[in-house]
Amino acid sequence: MGSSNRDTISVNECQILAHYKFEAEQFIITLACPEIANTTLPGQFVHLSVSGMLAMRRPISVMSVDKTNGTFDLLYKIVGEGTRQLAERKIGDILSAIGPIGNGFKMTDKKNPLLIGGGVGMPPIIAIAQYIKDNNFYNPYVILGSEIPFPFKTIVSNLSGFYSSKLHTMPQLEEWKIACGLTSLQSYEGVYNGFVTGLAKEYLDSLSENELQEIEIYSCGPHPMLEAVSKLAEDYNLPCQVSLEEFMACAVGGCAGCVVEVQTSNGPAMKRVCVDGPIFDAQSVF
Repeated sequence: MGSSNRDTISVNECQILAHYKFEAEQFIITLACPEIANTTLPGQFVHLSVSGMLAMRRPISVMSVDKTNGTFDLLYKIVGEGTRQLAERKIGDILSAIGPIGNGFKMTDKKNPLLIGGGVGMPPIIAIAQYIKDNNFYNPYVILGSEIPFPFKTIVSNLSGFYSSKLHTMPQLEEWKIACGLTSLQSYEGVYNGFVTGLAKEYLDSLSENELQEIEIYSCGPHPMLEAVSKLAEDYNLPCQVSLEEFMACAVGGCAGCVVEVQTSNGPAMKRVCVDGPIFDAQSVF
């Protein structure tokens, strides 16, 4: 996970095919671009132009891809002027996207991946779920947390996953037959009342020692959440990969404006989140 993938990055003109608005100023945008749809790995992102008014692009994680139709989906929330202008773009508009950027999550030989996403950190986790949904080797469990309404209609699950009879799920994950639990502190119907780490701990405590040996945690979300997930992984002696969120300027490794300190076998080193990451071993950054 330390190597750079700068030689795979390309600049692409992408047409907007769909643009959906959800509560709390959240949006899902579908862009047509076979080059990105066919090469993106879970955890990678694109650096997206938002309008002709702003020169600076915005980094947004890829949530899902449709290789057959050559499209990919992005989930974003309005947090500033850039994303506000992006929200005004219409179907048929053309956006420039640099990507895919970064090193994706590395799927290992652990059969029971625990996928944890919070807020706008949900997309890379959903991307992993899509990536392994047809691979019978893996038996994943997904936990998604949000303190604002989820950017999808939650539904009752018919799967036999952990707490599936009690907790609602994401329709797309249900279609992929991947068990999921939703969490929040907002007392939403069918949603676990607590942090993602609370539900994760209950899930881990329900497993046998042999089952725990097959767990690897994959997570993306706000820094405090990732720190808590890293601590949880340490408590249970589990491997854990995290996707870091960081402000970026160029996003292709040139400006070094997104560096973080990472512990390596040779001591502390400064790594660029954009091309050296955004995926890192949790214990190396927390």
